[in-house]
Amino acid sequence: MVRKKVAPALPARSHPTPRGGERDAVRESLPLLGVEGEDPWARIAARVRTIADFPTPGANYQDITPLLADPVALHMVLDALAHRFIGQRIDVVVGVESRGFIFGGAMAARLNAGFVPVRRAGRLPGKTDRVSYSQEYGELELEMHRDALAAGSHVLVVDDLLATGATAAAVCELVERQDAEVVCVAFVLELTSLGGRALLDGRPVVSILRLD
Repeated sequence: MVRKKVAPALPARSHPTPRGGERDAVRESLPLLGVEGEDPWARIAARVRTIADFPTPGANYQDITPLLADPVALHMVLDALAHRFIGQRIDVVVGVESRGFIFGGAMAARLNAGFVPVRRAGRLPGKTDRVSYSQEYGELELEMHRDALAAGSHVLVVDDLLATGATAAAVCELVERQDAEVVCVAFVLELTSLGGRALLDGRPVVSILRLD
C-alpha cells in the first residue's frame, strides 16, 4: 500500500512551545521527579533544537539528541507518556526505527508490556509483513515479523516525531494486518502544521511537545 504525501519545509524555530492541556497533562505527571524551582516543561522544550538544511536544503530538522542526553528531561518525557496509559491494557509497544526504539523500549518497561520493532526493509530475519509508503524524503518500506502480535492484542505505537503521519499510518497498517488493535499512537514531538493526525484516520494520538 503506497501513501502519497509530501511535507513542506518548516520555518526555523528555537524550540517547541507547550499548549494548554498538553502542558497541564505533562505537569500532572512530573511531581515524582522532584525538580525544585524549575519549570519542567521549559526544560523539556529547551532540549529540542532546530537544525537548518537537514537532511535536505530548505528543511528544518527537529533534533532530540539534547533531550536524550539530559537524564532528567528524558525521564520527564517518558513519565509524561506513560502516565496516560496507566490502568489501560497495553500488551505490546511497537517502536518505529530508529528513535522509536529508544522511547518504545523504555515505555514497554514502564508499562510491563512486550516490545516489537518495526524496521526498514531487509533488516529483520524470518518472515515479515511489508508496507510501502511515500514521505517527504522519498519512498520507504517498513517490515514487522509476521508472528510478532497475537490476534486481539492491544498495541501502543511509539515514535519520536509526528510529521505528515505517513510513517505512523504505515505502522498501524502492519499492526492491524495481524488482527491486533492500535490503542494509541504516541509521539514526543508533533509538527501540527503538517496535519499528520488526519492520515491516522481517527486513531487516538498523544504527543508531548507540539510545534506549529
